Amino acid sequence: MTDDRLKIAFSPCPNDTFVFDAWAHGRVPGAPALDVAFADIDVTNGMAERGEFDVLKVSYAVLPWVLEEYALLPCGGALGRGCGPLVLTREAGADLTGKTVAVPSERSTAYLLFRLWAADVLPGGVGEVRVMPFDRIMPAVRDGEVDAGLVIHEARFTYQNYGLHKLADMGEHWEATTGLPIPLGAIIAKRSLGGARLRELAEAARTSVRMAWDEPEASRPYVAAHAQEMDPAVADQHIALYVNEFSADLGEDGYAAVRGLLERAAAEGLVPPLGRDALDFPG
Repeated sequence: MTDDRLKIAFSPCPNDTFVFDAWAHGRVPGAPALDVAFADIDVTNGMAERGEFDVLKVSYAVLPWVLEEYALLPCGGALGRGCGPLVLTREAGADLTGKTVAVPSERSTAYLLFRLWAADVLPGGVGEVRVMPFDRIMPAVRDGEVDAGLVIHEARFTYQNYGLHKLADMGEHWEATTGLPIPLGAIIAKRSLGGARLRELAEAARTSVRMAWDEPEASRPYVAAHAQEMDPAVADQHIALYVNEFSADLGEDGYAAVRGLLERAAAEGLVPPLGRDALDFPG
């Protein structure tokens, strides 16, 4: 391993391994070599806050704390429609007022969307919010450890296996109230790399996405190796849902969604206010 490799961390989820497969394996012409580490997004959020790694996949919700040191890349991340986090309960139509809700992180887009939803539909507010690893949330709801759970990732496709009910879809609420796509995961890179290098990284990420679309079979071994025993059909659903046109380019709607989420969250006191130029990409 050479010292000029860029240190990158992203999740082992199928959408990330699909997006980064070509780049991670040296198939993107002219792209810098990568030293890849895998970590769930709550871990990479913490890495970003501590200034670790050159490039990270993080939640959009953590951006207000890290944009002084990191720049948002305009590609490689996850936004979309019909892909929001879900609130699950044991009983259909449960009232969550004053109840305990498990969430995967308090520095996540899922959590911000949940709090914005709760502010609109639960005037009495929820009770305790309990943070736990996302793979423990559905069993905790099923077993009565908590009253409800906020779930992400492939749980959208598997919650019925736990006998649970969808109380609300945070993405549906967001889209209905804003008309914008749902901002989930962002790719950020250290500003200290310099504008030219950042533009190079953005182009490498964009090319890696397009190569994955052009040759989906090429990424299948990488996706399967890190999918944590996920059913291949579920992995394909996961990729189809989270890797879309916004992964190649945030575009006007993507940037509007990110700014809209963070401005609404700041108005609720959930995150610090975003600087006027904080989302601007160098160059």
